[in-house]
Amino acid sequence: MAWIDVIEPEDATGDLKALYDTIAETRGKVSNVLTVHSQNPAALKEHLDLYDAVLFGSSPLSRADREAIAVVVSAANECDYCVRHHAEALQAYWQDEARVQRLADDYAALDDLNDQLRTACAVAEKLTTAPGDMTEADVHTLRDAGWSDRAVLDIVLVTSYFNFVNRITNSLGVAATEDEATGYNY
Repeated sequence: MAWIDVIEPEDATGDLKALYDTIAETRGKVSNVLTVHSQNPAALKEHLDLYDAVLFGSSPLSRADREAIAVVVSAANECDYCVRHHAEALQAYWQDEARVQRLADDYAALDDLNDQLRTACAVAEKLTTAPGDMTEADVHTLRDAGWSDRAVLDIVLVTSYFNFVNRITNSLGVAATEDEATGYNY
């Protein structure tokens, strides 16, 4: 489901088929945001490597922290596809649909969000909506909230990754159906 032609997993051959098979083995299935790369398997492979490093790699941020930042960034970018996918992923950790929805709607109004994650979300939102306004003070704000420099880097990487992928999904019309947005391995 996109505005460009995609090669579906059942029609893939060669390197693309191998990539799709690996994705399906590890994630449970291949998402639409990945099939939209099918015209360029080399870019798909590099995208997967970045995604794995930023979202699944070792980090002082928990997976739930990274998914929460993904939701906040995607909401700021009005990327319904990524909000839906990463709210589903966050739900696997938080086990509270109403709380996840409140995060997507307005994280700042979420009264049970700890100060450390709230600060990360605020900086992520600023980097998303006003990247030219970022200053060293934003790094100090994250440090003052208790984040290490490695965590600061990872907050920026997660934020930047989702700005990248939100632009792919929004500009190519990548859509999620209920079935497509659920059932992944987290």
